[in-house]
Amino acid sequence: MKKVCLDTSSKIRVQCEVRGVVQGVGFRPFVYRLAKRLKLNGWVKNTSGSVTIQAEGSSAQILKFLTLLRVEAPPVASIQTLATTTIPLEKDRGFNIIESTPTSGEYQPISADIATCQDCLEDIFDPHNRRYLYPFTNCTNCGPRFTIIKSMPYDRELTTMHQFTMCKVCQAEYDNPLDRRFHAQPNACPKCGPGLELLKNNGAVVKAKSILEEAAGLIGQGFIIAVKGIGGFQLACDATNEAAVLRLRDRKKRPGKPFALMMASIDEIRKHCRVSIREEKLLLSPQAPIVLLRWQQTDSDITAQVTKHNKYLGVMLPSTPLHHILLSYTKTPLVMTSGNLSEEPICKDNDEALGRLGNIADYFISHNRGIYAQYDDSVGFTTKEIPRLLRRARGYAPSPIMLPDTVSGQILACGAEENNTFCLAKDNYAFISQHIGDMDNEETLKHFENTIGIYRDIFSITPRIIAYDNHPDYKSTHFALRLAKQHGLQTVPVQHHHAHIVSCMVENNVKDAVIGVAFDGTGYGEDGNLWGGEFLVCDYHSSQRKAQLEYIPMPGGAAAIQKPYRMALGYLFTLSGETIKLENLPAFSKIPSEEITVIKQQLERKINTPLTSSAGRLFDAVSAMAGLTMQINYKAQAAIELEMSAPDDIRGFEPYPFTIIQINDSIVIKLKDLIAAIVEDISTGAKPSVISARFHHTMASIIVSTCKSIAGKTGIGCASLSGGVFQNRLLFDLTSNQLEKEGFNVLSHRLVPCNDGGISLGQAVIAD
Repeated sequence: MKKVCLDTSSKIRVQCEVRGVVQGVGFRPFVYRLAKRLKLNGWVKNTSGSVTIQAEGSSAQILKFLTLLRVEAPPVASIQTLATTTIPLEKDRGFNIIESTPTSGEYQPISADIATCQDCLEDIFDPHNRRYLYPFTNCTNCGPRFTIIKSMPYDRELTTMHQFTMCKVCQAEYDNPLDRRFHAQPNACPKCGPGLELLKNNGAVVKAKSILEEAAGLIGQGFIIAVKGIGGFQLACDATNEAAVLRLRDRKKRPGKPFALMMASIDEIRKHCRVSIREEKLLLSPQAPIVLLRWQQTDSDITAQVTKHNKYLGVMLPSTPLHHILLSYTKTPLVMTSGNLSEEPICKDNDEALGRLGNIADYFISHNRGIYAQYDDSVGFTTKEIPRLLRRARGYAPSPIMLPDTVSGQILACGAEENNTFCLAKDNYAFISQHIGDMDNEETLKHFENTIGIYRDIFSITPRIIAYDNHPDYKSTHFALRLAKQHGLQTVPVQHHHAHIVSCMVENNVKDAVIGVAFDGTGYGEDGNLWGGEFLVCDYHSSQRKAQLEYIPMPGGAAAIQKPYRMALGYLFTLSGETIKLENLPAFSKIPSEEITVIKQQLERKINTPLTSSAGRLFDAVSAMAGLTMQINYKAQAAIELEMSAPDDIRGFEPYPFTIIQINDSIVIKLKDLIAAIVEDISTGAKPSVISARFHHTMASIIVSTCKSIAGKTGIGCASLSGGVFQNRLLFDLTSNQLEKEGFNVLSHRLVPCNDGGISLGQAVIAD
């Protein structure tokens, strides 16, 4: 902010260009009220790229105004730049909000959708309020934003609310700068706004005096209801009804992956889960994500079928009036999971939902407010008292990540194959998309392409550079190369783990070289092998692998991911050879001897046995050896169940042995002694909890020892932890605590997922 005048008694006029998340968050009425309070003349308006203010008054008043713009800004606004210039006096009277000005080629960050505010909640549950039990109640402080915006500037005619003409009372609120619904673009009431409809899964309308009360009764009877939420449909059922949950699992083809839950209040959540102060703050935040909370299972009536072999429940509070009203009737925790078949995109349109979800849901709560951009619920958790996102979507996207430097061109980064997001970078903004999903079906690929179009239009970005993962078989890679060929774009392939580490560096605003610890399931390596247990020395420009977990063959390739016992046999036969006695490992007694023979022959003849250094595959193998997970039905199941089997207090457990050797300029962590020690533990009757505790200590020790060795040679004292393996909070806490004790500055993710959902950010910065 420039100093505009020294004589505080003189009159001046300034023009301010405010950039950031300043549209759709009540910023103009805030400016209006502030200017009125300070008795300033002038005006405020939206443009496609900023909020423009002209304010005239004494220098003292103007200086106070400029200070309070930042100090008192609305809670979900984010001022990133405030450029101020002195202009000639106009001596106009009063302060006004004037008509928006579209500007070709301009853009600005826009607000994500915001959970219902306390004021609107009071309106909804006040029997004397005209919005009593109205499920589309909102104001400038809450409600839909990104999901209804078709174009900028953010005005009603450019949203999916354009079809609803406000009644006189709503229009009066909308026109009154002192009303909290002033220029709230989704503003509506039962008289003039969207309405609900209850349908059977064959499309037949169900007549009901109160649709949500009727739906709550159906949930109580054990039925599954598809609910049209703010970013798409969700599937709901009674979380205490085992039969209903099992029926939902069967129909959704989701046999084991945990379901998310929705509960009416913090008090209700505390009946089932431990909730720390930080977790409560995250639950109650305007973003209202799903939060992973420690389940107090003995005191909870939630069926164990909601999540198997897991100490945590994924719980969220209602984020829309519809959800608040529905839960006020059900009076029980609800499963509230994505409205899709397993791994497909969430449904957003009414006819689409009936077609795709008709075999899952018994009834549908639908409505006629359109969803322009679909997105799923965000997921977060806390470690070391810091909130961290595992899935970035509702409430967070498309709010940008600020880049340390302005990018030289406009960039599209296409992300990875699993947990895909893309990233559009322009100036010093990185617009990371909401969670797209796994790129293994046509529906997800179409969602990916459509959402890129939405972001390009809203933010006026025409990419000149396109970045992509260097894995030749990724669908996101194929898309990038096809798009580049069609439009003559410059292409930049980016190594998977380099992108992981740079995404973490960018989020922490670190540009100097770091020791990057990239631990995940799979990433295409520069030597053509499958990496995932890597130690890199890298910055934004380059990356060198300095250490790795030793390569192990994966018998059957992808089959070893689906069947962790195959990965375990890869380790056992490769590292122990003929000395291994599988009869000492009870878990393998259930595997047909014929299959074991075939696996052994595959390994001996090197048939379909790609090499991997993946830490994720090592977790899978240990989980199988311990008898926990022999076959998976959702991603990372084996590693999750290994983590969940560890005792709450793992102090006093000794790590297993391992060996670090130097081969030319690189370190290799040899695992023969580790595997032999695990086999010894199992053969002497050690419980899975003991094996898990010792193994987690071992992995932390491997990371710390290797980082110390690299630091000794390079002088680098900063370690960056990234990759899906660090979703394991036990490993993360052990590792980061030990690294910090050794004097390392430890970088970790918060706003960007450590899994492949963060890859696109790293790709964009490396490409620049």
